[in-house]
Amino acid sequence: MTSRAVAYLLILLARVVTGAQVRWNERTPSDGQRIYFANHSSHLDFLLLWAMLPARQRWRTRPVAGADYWNASAVRRYLIRKVFRGVLIERRGREEGVDPLAPVVAALEQGDSLIFFPEGTRNAEPEMLPFKSGLYHLAQQCPQVELVPVRIENLNRVMPKGELIPLPLICTITFGAAVGLISGEDKGDFLSRARQSIIDLALTPA
Repeated sequence: MTSRAVAYLLILLARVVTGAQVRWNERTPSDGQRIYFANHSSHLDFLLLWAMLPARQRWRTRPVAGADYWNASAVRRYLIRKVFRGVLIERRGREEGVDPLAPVVAALEQGDSLIFFPEGTRNAEPEMLPFKSGLYHLAQQCPQVELVPVRIENLNRVMPKGELIPLPLICTITFGAAVGLISGEDKGDFLSRARQSIIDLALTPA
């Protein structure tokens, strides 16, 4: 099977297994370059988010993922490199002076959109972890890119941490309105506001 055929199969499986419902807080999703930033509770998060994007956006949107996990086996390497065209970042054993966000910035500079998880790791708790600084630095370096909050609900129950077989449950993905870095805003205030933009999507009426 070609990589594109594998992608279509995974999209179908993700939609069937999760019964995913998608909600957009904008009438027509923008075709502009974007960073979709979301809460993170499952390895299926980026697959389901990616699968629910309009096709014209999906094929130029790449997930940002940890190299340590996705380089751990030949199957994972194939999926992240050939099927999802992921942007891998080093979370462990980085060389001193090497910017871990350099591959992410490079992908943005060549026009790609990205899926990004600012918590930095999966979190099974209801309350999101504080955001790491990466999203702030990307907002500074790439001000032309829209930052779109996304809330993924119930997926941690479909694919709990440590489990290999997903459970068929209904998930909801809500895409919010884009946020941006305000002139003079410091890192802590921006990250708190970006995190809150995801929390607020839980209150959005269906």
